[in-house]
Amino acid sequence: MGCFGFLKVMMFVFNGIIFLAGAVFLGVGIWVKVDSGSILGFLQGIKEAPAAVSQILNVGYLLIVVGAVLLVIGFLGCCGAIKESKCMLLMFFVIVLIVFIAEVAGAVVILVFKPFAENLFAELGTKAVQSIRSEYGLNSDVTGIWNTTMDTFKCCGFYNYTDFTGSPFERQNHSYPTQCCSSVYFNSCNATGAAHSADSNQAITGCFLKFKNLINDNTVAIVAVALGIAAIEILAMAVSMTLYCKIDSKID
Repeated sequence: MGCFGFLKVMMFVFNGIIFLAGAVFLGVGIWVKVDSGSILGFLQGIKEAPAAVSQILNVGYLLIVVGAVLLVIGFLGCCGAIKESKCMLLMFFVIVLIVFIAEVAGAVVILVFKPFAENLFAELGTKAVQSIRSEYGLNSDVTGIWNTTMDTFKCCGFYNYTDFTGSPFERQNHSYPTQCCSSVYFNSCNATGAAHSADSNQAITGCFLKFKNLINDNTVAIVAVALGIAAIEILAMAVSMTLYCKIDSKID
């Protein structure tokens, strides 16, 4: 087997795996959205399952999008290599290049425009707090999303428990969400208890700080994964262009 044949086989195998993964993601995503009732009933039937597990249904849309993209990339890579189609190989190269450029642009924005990103998060925090104070306890979707986030990450609000002050939930129940109140420090979840906990530096951490600490604690792993993905993308583009040029030489 020559170099050209070896590259064809490797391109087919690699993109075949991507295609199968995309098919699995797409199938699971469609199943989650179509048969949501059965899935929700199954999840609720699991003993001691956290309430947040039901929110897995919202992942269906993400799985469908990711699966569709992987299917397209895998199909173009496999067929382009086996059929020696310059058009498919070029489309494969362009799609992977667009994804690569988007990733690099995101990294540049985060690293170079860090002050801008901080201002953006500040504006996001303002809008998040406004949303909590106007809709938490009134809008089931907003309430469910925040409950899921707080249950999953063991946090309270965007910044802290004061985000819920004046919200429909707080006005109706005269208390804060249970996620904001640790029974280790006090037994009630009323305003007095939460304030006492905050004064004692024992208040539950806000979700924004949780996310920030999570990223800071896993920076090395995140960078390693990002570099690994970038290397794979560069290799895939190099192989596709090599095959593209080899097809030209064979035709000549």
